[in-house]
Amino acid sequence: MVPKVLMLGWGFPPNVSGGLDTAVGELFEQFQPRDDVEIELVLPAEYAPDRDGIHGVPTGEGDVADRINRLAGEFADRAADADIVHTHDWFGYGPASRAASTHDVEWVTTFHSLTSDRNRNPPDREIRTEQRIVEGADHLIAVSEVLRRSVREQYDGDPQVIYNGFSSVETTGRDIAAELGIDGQMLFFVGRHTHQKGIEHLVYALDRLDAEEVTLVIGGTGHLTDRLKRFVEILGIEAMVEFVGYVPEAELGDYYASADVFVSPSLSEPFGITIVESLSVGTRVVACESGAAEILPEGCIVEVEPNSRSIANGIRRALDAGPLPAYEERTWDTVADEHIEFYHDILDA
Repeated sequence: MVPKVLMLGWGFPPNVSGGLDTAVGELFEQFQPRDDVEIELVLPAEYAPDRDGIHGVPTGEGDVADRINRLAGEFADRAADADIVHTHDWFGYGPASRAASTHDVEWVTTFHSLTSDRNRNPPDREIRTEQRIVEGADHLIAVSEVLRRSVREQYDGDPQVIYNGFSSVETTGRDIAAELGIDGQMLFFVGRHTHQKGIEHLVYALDRLDAEEVTLVIGGTGHLTDRLKRFVEILGIEAMVEFVGYVPEAELGDYYASADVFVSPSLSEPFGITIVESLSVGTRVVACESGAAEILPEGCIVEVEPNSRSIANGIRRALDAGPLPAYEERTWDTVADEHIEFYHDILDA
């Protein structure tokens, strides 16, 4: 039996807002040419490319919950021809629960993170929705053991772990450090400027380092950007920090490759696609706990605690370390194989 899968996503490369969108895009690209799975993907119309198998649905204005619920009806209608509906994180609850109550389908949800991973004060609505997903979905997946543990502790669920693949980035040979006038060593961070990313701890860690030793290049934007810039001014470390704003996907590889160390100070990183992107061009990583570390050999990541002293010490160790150890890349083809095996286990049970 060839599983017929109806998947729900939010963004799609290159229009991505995080690792979830990257994972959905990679799975679609792997599934579509294969003859052992059939895939259709539903996305908000503004993020949906004009591709066979991808259906864009207008969602209008409003927050994520309001917009995603506007496509619930069409998603449920399309589920009539599916064996499995596969959603991701909390926003899939409305469309998937409607599809599962209307048709004889198996509902799979992948958790890429929990609202407690993304928010200092998680919204009650998202907490309640995640609990409903754990109680209502037929099957749960988590992208790491650390996330599986969180689902167990917070919601008494028991997901199966299927790790993400290792995304790589392309380089063009640009020397970003030279373009920015950096004479010493370059540190790089890229991501949303939110409390969850722990950027305040990273900025404060610079105050513990030699001003002539490093320059931190901060990519991305978010609601904390102005506060971070003010924090840099208060600490008097303006000469050590470059805010470069949004970094286009096509340029990311050159930023990673130009850096001596990539720093991921996230308070919670259930997988960490930026970590493996950095490693793909040979740049060592300093990071707090992450799912990616579970499947990488010792030495690829200098693991630190989410506080400025530990991060500063980790940066020093990483700058003094030798070459990266060899590691086996986890391909998205392998991830696709494991998902299709999971689908067969569901349908054959």
